[in-house]
Amino acid sequence: MSVIHYLDAAGTAHRQVTAPPRIVCLVPSITELLCDLELAEALVGRTGFCIHPRETLKKIPKVGGTKDVDLAAVRALAPTHVVVNVDENTRETADALRGFVPQVIVTHPLGPRDNPPLFRLLGGIFGREAEAERLCAAFDAALAAAAAAAVQTQRVLYLIWREPWMTVSRDTYISRMLGLYGWETWPATSAQRYPTLRLEDCRGVIDRVLLSSEPYPFRDKHLLEARRRLPRVPVDLIDGKMVSWYGSRAIAGLRYLADYVRRATAPAVLHGD
Repeated sequence: MSVIHYLDAAGTAHRQVTAPPRIVCLVPSITELLCDLELAEALVGRTGFCIHPRETLKKIPKVGGTKDVDLAAVRALAPTHVVVNVDENTRETADALRGFVPQVIVTHPLGPRDNPPLFRLLGGIFGREAEAERLCAAFDAALAAAAAAAVQTQRVLYLIWREPWMTVSRDTYISRMLGLYGWETWPATSAQRYPTLRLEDCRGVIDRVLLSSEPYPFRDKHLLEARRRLPRVPVDLIDGKMVSWYGSRAIAGLRYLADYVRRATAPAVLHGD
């Protein structure tokens, strides 16, 4: 009988587990995914940013942040598997983990359509194929709804930071997520994945501004500031997790954005006296 291998984003082949795994996850959205794959009991460690689902994760030990992982704390947990991400975690962390962790699983979703392969990768390694296929079916249904909600192309400035103002390039998961609905992030080209800019330079070239709830915690006062600097351009707050988190959260994210786009682009209704 042939053994099935599952290739991660680094090209490393992983076999399906044959004994109960001990998993440390260093990626917030994938920690949530592992719980939705019914693997919460196998989680023995997480970062301080891995907070969903809250009640489930309260009892799971923390091992630092995504960029400042406490390697000694990870070692003490004796994990059989550690899940990392190319963007969330450093190469140095991944290399150090390989020195004492049997299996380091590297992930790197680049766009929303990379979610089903991610579901199947983790579902396959940890013997949760049926749960993975259930998530794939839900994702496909949400993706179909996204296509139905797509609008005429709009140029969108998606802000993730202030002082300096920072946005996302089109070479990001966020941009590809918004692109499903016809919302193309601005600028069209950039040498940086997260370029800085002056709001005043965006006048006349964008159709809409979105202030994300993370990583910078934009609030109503920032919305008013952006509106002052960019008059006559719609400016709204948006749930950053729903746009930027891959994994199982992307299913809810697709539905959230479909509803968001419909409401944001609906014609104004005028009421007579």
